[in-house]
Amino acid sequence: MGNSIKPNIERAEKTGACNLAKAGLAEFPGELLKLTKNLRTLDLSENKIPSIIPAIGQFTMMKSFTMNDNRLVSLPEEIGKLKKLETISLNENRITRLPASLSQLSSLRTLSLNHNRITSFPSQLCGLKNLDSVDLSHNSITQISDDVKGLQAIELNLNQNQISKISESVADCPRLKVLRLEENCLEITSLTPRIMKESQIALLAIEGNVFEMKLFHRLDGYDHTWKGIQQQKRNFTEDN
Repeated sequence: MGNSIKPNIERAEKTGACNLAKAGLAEFPGELLKLTKNLRTLDLSENKIPSIIPAIGQFTMMKSFTMNDNRLVSLPEEIGKLKKLETISLNENRITRLPASLSQLSSLRTLSLNHNRITSFPSQLCGLKNLDSVDLSHNSITQISDDVKGLQAIELNLNQNQISKISESVADCPRLKVLRLEENCLEITSLTPRIMKESQIALLAIEGNVFEMKLFHRLDGYDHTWKGIQQQKRNFTEDN
């Protein structure tokens, strides 16, 4: 393994970017520790790595970390030391929970964790002021808790989970414009008047839940808010 990735490591020492996707790796490569002072971008996608070493916390210059399609079950607490990290993409792993230290990633803008095994909404994300986009689709989340009110994201994707309960606190999310909840287990009663009338949401995707869409159209608050939103969605789809 060492010889096969040596050119990548040497190149990264000059560029600050290291791409080790599809490198046949079965563990997090220790050779990367040579790059702790200058590595800004790391891609370890499509390998067979089961864990991330605690030394990940030494990559203090890193801005983008991608590790899609591996065998990760969890993340080390040390990841919270990456204060400059703006983008994390860990799709298609086996992650069941996230470390508390995720709340320390003050520069984080984009987090993508689709196709994992997360069962509860990660409250660690609430309060991250620079967070724009969160993708938690294709997980096993069952509810959106009251903690969501602190979420600063503009877009939250929770499609294809197992959500049957959504807290009214979603109406308090100050920047949330896009909420995707397609193919979950929501009853029509989950969409309360407060959510319909008081939230900042401009696009609500809820098809494929356990109610007919005609019931959504009859909800209190639909006429003066959501009817126009759904029309905007249709227009956007037709234009593209």
